[in-house]
Amino acid sequence: MNKLLSVKQLRISFRIRDTFYAAVDNVSLSLHKNEILAIVGESGCGKSTLATSIVGLHHTNHTKVEGEILYRQQNLVQFSENQFNKLRGNTIGFIFQDPLSALNPLMRIGEQIAEGMIYHARLNKTERADRVLQLLEQVGIPDPPRVVRQFPHQLSGGMRQRVMIAIALANKPEIIIADEPTTALDVTIQAQILDLLKELQAETQTGIILITHDLGVVAEVADRVAVMYAGQVVEEAPVEILFGSPKHPYTRSLLKSIPQANEKQGKLEVIHGIVPSLMKLPREGCRFAPRIPWIDDSAHEKEPVLHEVEPGHFVRCTCWRHFDFQEEVQLT
Repeated sequence: MNKLLSVKQLRISFRIRDTFYAAVDNVSLSLHKNEILAIVGESGCGKSTLATSIVGLHHTNHTKVEGEILYRQQNLVQFSENQFNKLRGNTIGFIFQDPLSALNPLMRIGEQIAEGMIYHARLNKTERADRVLQLLEQVGIPDPPRVVRQFPHQLSGGMRQRVMIAIALANKPEIIIADEPTTALDVTIQAQILDLLKELQAETQTGIILITHDLGVVAEVADRVAVMYAGQVVEEAPVEILFGSPKHPYTRSLLKSIPQANEKQGKLEVIHGIVPSLMKLPREGCRFAPRIPWIDDSAHEKEPVLHEVEPGHFVRCTCWRHFDFQEEVQLT
């Protein structure tokens, strides 16, 4: 497959008082053309931090980014703000989590979609206006000539998210990063947005990085999945393999905590404990070990690494070989 983006040993640290703490720690991933890569995990695991670092949305005085983000043979970690300005909204589009706060409340919808084209595309005013109408139609917004004159508060949540997708698509990017694009939407609108992303991806051959905590969303649209916990990728696999044969205790716990419509089951699995805060994050050993205390320490690696357990399927640490849920251990 044609590789669009390659993240290698990426570490993103935030300064708290006078000390830097890594929120993303030694992460390596790749994105290919015509692929949806989902990055999954609980809140606080580092997935949004990873996504925003790709387009340089971190304040340099309080953030330290190390490693490589390779795009078109260039390392984005070394980019200046001017270089990022030429990239963002042009060859890499970004769909933010909350469209109401991401959109300018004082600008009409048409102006906001056209703004990126003024900066990046060589189109005259008429061509931009035509492109805006085409984009609104492409993302399924009815009556585009009326919507271009409206303000964000006049649109529903689903319509605003479609506008965000139109803005991301405006300059025909190679890569789109979607940071929890359906979080604030009801189930029906969520399904429509996901279907739209899949259709656009198939139509434009764009590579999409989808950030989410919703495994139902992942099953619906993703081609490949990376599961993050406490700043690290703990499992990576094609979506069918991850759902059919999950290995890491965290992945298995996440999947077991989802209600299954076709199964009669009692209590849902509860993942013990919480994601540790940045300052209290364990920096040695298996980071998930404190949440599965019934697994013996000898099951964990001292310095956990990703192991390829089958082609394209990677799992961190050896604890997965010895893991059973606590109630299953108690029954034996």
